[in-house]
Amino acid sequence: MPLTLREAVDQLGDRASAKRRSAAKRLRSLGDPAAGPVLLEALQTEVADPRTWETQYQMIMALGACSYTPAVAFLEQLAAQQGDYTMVGVALGDALVRIEWAVASSLSTVDRYMPTGSPGVIDGTFRAIAMLQLVPEDDLLKRIVAFAADLDLVDPLRFWVAAAAAGWAGPDVETYLHACLTSPRTDLVEAATNSLADIYKNYRLL
Repeated sequence: MPLTLREAVDQLGDRASAKRRSAAKRLRSLGDPAAGPVLLEALQTEVADPRTWETQYQMIMALGACSYTPAVAFLEQLAAQQGDYTMVGVALGDALVRIEWAVASSLSTVDRYMPTGSPGVIDGTFRAIAMLQLVPEDDLLKRIVAFAADLDLVDPLRFWVAAAAAGWAGPDVETYLHACLTSPRTDLVEAATNSLADIYKNYRLL
């Protein structure tokens, strides 16, 4: 039987990282804001050990799924500390976009991190837009496409922009997607092909 909300919250304090990770995954699937305070407290403890990055990832994603706004300041603090591409960074970008969109229907997070954020955080913001099938306002959409278009054809940051573009329109979008078709990366070619056909693919996330 799946853990109840109470059981999952209690399990966040387990001594075993695998148990804490399982609890966070369950709370992520439940998406109940009531779990937010304990998730945030657990993450603040968890980040002290870089070896438990998978557990940190699930806690961050759970906070995003819960749309727990009091976590934003800490998540932004962690995002500012990110360097190279990491899955923790991806989760941070993803969660920050989800929270902002849920409470304000805004995507300013993307604009804030796109110029200077770490690659993982930027990728996470793009991933959230794709997974939520969002259509940014015209000016932001153009900035996202221009940012991605300047990247090398094998750069992983191109992928989620291509996947998100299934619901986008405009000549810049079409030019970007057609350029993606020339990439040696088969996943990027597939994403661009789907988007040119206005097809959102259902991706399974970690």
